[in-house]
Amino acid sequence: MLSFPSVFPAGQPWQPGQSNSAIRFLIGVDGGGTGTRLRLTDRAGRLLGQGEAGPSALGQGVEQAWRHILQALQQAGAQAGGGMPDLSSCAIGLGLAGVGVATQAQAFVGQQPGFAALLLEHDGFTTLLGAHGGQAGAVIAAGTGSVGEALRRDGSRVLAGGWGWQIGDEGSGAWLGQLAMRHTHQALDGRAVLGPLALAVLAQAGLNREALLAWCAAAGQPGYAGLAPLVFDHAASDPVAAQFLDAAVLELERIGRALDPEAQLPLALSGSIALRLAPLFSAATRARCVTPQGDSADGALHLIRQALERQNAP
Repeated sequence: MLSFPSVFPAGQPWQPGQSNSAIRFLIGVDGGGTGTRLRLTDRAGRLLGQGEAGPSALGQGVEQAWRHILQALQQAGAQAGGGMPDLSSCAIGLGLAGVGVATQAQAFVGQQPGFAALLLEHDGFTTLLGAHGGQAGAVIAAGTGSVGEALRRDGSRVLAGGWGWQIGDEGSGAWLGQLAMRHTHQALDGRAVLGPLALAVLAQAGLNREALLAWCAAAGQPGYAGLAPLVFDHAASDPVAAQFLDAAVLELERIGRALDPEAQLPLALSGSIALRLAPLFSAATRARCVTPQGDSADGALHLIRQALERQNAP
């Protein structure tokens, strides 16, 4: 079983019997390398508002993560008709990319701006909880990054992938974008055919070596993920693009097998890349797939709600 940071309240361990009667609102956050989505509910779970902002993956900076989370909360509060809620009346559950790096998670919690209670988890786990309503199951999530997670029937957790875009996140948008850019470098050198995919990358990122080097130096995870649509767009006309999509499917199916070797758990696909690739998955994988009940923000809400209920239990 894997262990992740769980923090109650205000960065301190949760104390059994501590009153949480002042908590009026629950917040669920899904934060990744491209964007942040947030839902605000009352204690009964009624949706009050939603908000979106820029990325809150911890690897891109703790200050940025909190800034975008609070921007999304401001939107949700405005939608609810009351503006920014008093943070001391809010319990927040977060599923963020980058939580596996302990120093990043600790720095994030250390800068929390005053929520009454906070629970932080890996975004793969909150995606899993949202997809299966907190029940046993597996999820393969591939958007800007990629990760797989399973909750087995005995309560144990399994994590596969999610090593970060610089070295892993196979099958993700950033990974596909890196493949496309690497192929374009080779095509510009004469080491590969200058076909439709490479021409499209050149048109988007720069037409010569100097321009491409500058683009790559500044791109980061969102920049590479922004090239992934080109791979899909040119798969029918460029065999290299089609091969990249096949490779992405292979990598994501390997994640699925690592999570559930005996293929006994219901499987949900999540994220823009996984959903676009879904028709290319094997028949055996497609047969196991179920429609997700909710998303990562729903899973984060489930997480914080369950924690509060456990704290209130006699």
